[in-house]
Amino acid sequence: MMSNTELEIDVDDPTAPEENSPAVTTSRIVDVATSLLLLALAMVLAWDNWRTGASWDETGPEPGYFPFYLSVILAGASLYGIGAAFLSKKEAVETFVTRAQLRRVMAVFVPTLLFCVAVQYLGLYVASFLLIAGFMRIVGKIALWKSLLTAFLFSAAMFVTFDLVFDVIMPKGPLEAAFGY
Repeated sequence: MMSNTELEIDVDDPTAPEENSPAVTTSRIVDVATSLLLLALAMVLAWDNWRTGASWDETGPEPGYFPFYLSVILAGASLYGIGAAFLSKKEAVETFVTRAQLRRVMAVFVPTLLFCVAVQYLGLYVASFLLIAGFMRIVGKIALWKSLLTAFLFSAAMFVTFDLVFDVIMPKGPLEAAFGY
C-alpha cells in the first residue's frame, strides 16, 4: 500500500516568488486606502445626485433619488471599512504584497496598460500581436519563432472572426488601413 506522500509530486516552480521577499505594504494600509477612495467616490456621487434631485416631487422620485441613497450606503460601508481596518490588530501586521509578488503583478499590469494605449494607435490586431508575442517571449520564455507564430495566428484568427465573419467594427490602425480595411 502506498502512502499519501508517495502519490504527491513536488515540482519546484522557478517563477515562484522568493519566501524572504520584503513586504511592500500591509493589509491595513490597502484596506484604508481603498475605503478612502470609495468614500471619495461616494461623496462625488452623492453631491452630483443631490444636485440633480434626490427627493420626491409630485410625480415620484427625482432622477438622483435612488443613486443618492446608494452613494450614502457606499459611504457608510467605506467608513465601516476604515474603522474595521484600524480596529483589527491582525491587519496591522499582515503583509498584503511582497516586493517579489508586486514585481510579478507589474509584469502583467504594465504590458496590459501599454496594450490599451497601443490599441488606440496601432489597432486591436497589431496591439494583440505585440502583447501575445511579448508575453510569450519575455514572461513565458518561449522560443521567438513560436511566440511570433502563435501571436500571428491568434491575431489573424481574431481578424477573420470579427472583421470578416461577424462584421464587427474593431479598432483599426495603419496596417489595416494599408490593406484597405
